[in-house]
Amino acid sequence: MKKKLVLGLAGVLIVAVAGWWWNGAGDRMSAKNAKPATAAGGAPAGSAPPALVTLATAERQDVPVTVQVNGSVVSLNSVDLRPQVTNTVAAVHVKEGQFVKEGQLLFTLDDRNDQANLARARAQQKRDEATMADLERQYKRSQELLAQNFISRSATDATLSQLEAQRAAVAADRAAVQSAQVALGYATLRAPIAGRIGAVNIYPGTLVQPTLSLVTITQLDPIAVSFPVPEANLQDLLAAARSRSKVEALVSGRKEPLTGVLNFVDNTVDPQIGTVRAKAVFDNADQSLWPGQFVGTRITVRTLSGATVVPAAALMMLSDGASLYVVDEAKDAKRRKVQVLYNFGTKVAVSGVEPGEQVVIEGSQNVRPGGKVRVDKKAAPAGTTGVAPGSAASTDTQTPRERA
Repeated sequence: MKKKLVLGLAGVLIVAVAGWWWNGAGDRMSAKNAKPATAAGGAPAGSAPPALVTLATAERQDVPVTVQVNGSVVSLNSVDLRPQVTNTVAAVHVKEGQFVKEGQLLFTLDDRNDQANLARARAQQKRDEATMADLERQYKRSQELLAQNFISRSATDATLSQLEAQRAAVAADRAAVQSAQVALGYATLRAPIAGRIGAVNIYPGTLVQPTLSLVTITQLDPIAVSFPVPEANLQDLLAAARSRSKVEALVSGRKEPLTGVLNFVDNTVDPQIGTVRAKAVFDNADQSLWPGQFVGTRITVRTLSGATVVPAAALMMLSDGASLYVVDEAKDAKRRKVQVLYNFGTKVAVSGVEPGEQVVIEGSQNVRPGGKVRVDKKAAPAGTTGVAPGSAASTDTQTPRERA
């Protein structure tokens, strides 16, 4: 019995010693095989790896502030020609679509009645002038007789009264002749301006009256383009008008824009759409611009001298405003708030960044403020990274493990 008890205790002891040895051996093997934990990219566990980004260099340049909107071509002068009197058309001297000069004869009306009235007025004038001449002789003779006391002064005064009345009649006759000449002038209609006439629906024998339009004459050279400008640019636009700034018209089918001069800014801002109407004048000898045509207009209202320019892709529009990431030589990224001055194309003029600083244009969603970055040279567009080989900004941040 004692022997069995001793053997049982010896077995338990052997099992305990074997378990202790096995656990110690496992710990030693784990310690031997264990290595320091690293995160992806060779960084110690618990720290974020460098974000892969593309950089661009902030540049200093003069930036023209340009307003580009759609405008419409309008004529500087357009006349709707109407007759002054009711009459019959005797002759039409132009064809529709014809270019006419100022003063060119367009229509002739039946003027026979007006010619007769003018002849009658002239005849009356001549008769009254002859009577006036006779009274002038009588008055001169009566003065001589009065000086010799052959007639009384009252007789001389009566002759003078007759002479003055006749002079007034002659003046009325001259006015009647002028009136007849004006009425006769209504029988010929001439172009008040130089331009191109529209459709002509009047023919010889047509009875016309003042309510009927005979033809419309539109001036084409020079011509104007009217366009709206946002009220935010009003002060710049007024300054541009004072200096007669250039305005470009982008016409479909032409490679080069037409250049005109800003000469008018309206005196009120449209409160419904918040724009002010402006107008520029263009030379139009080749009729590239046509009234009613829609064209793109572009005007430089001012210039930002020495502005800092970055790619628009670098901007991040956050709740607290616009910002971007700036990367220093140690490849540390810092978020910086900026103020947008002007957007143009794929670039933007900002304040808050100095020329020559490196900004992130791709991969900013993976960057953390104060975190490390590494430059993706393959993805960088040509001329945007501004990183010269061998410079501090082009230092390779990859570890030997990453390069392997």
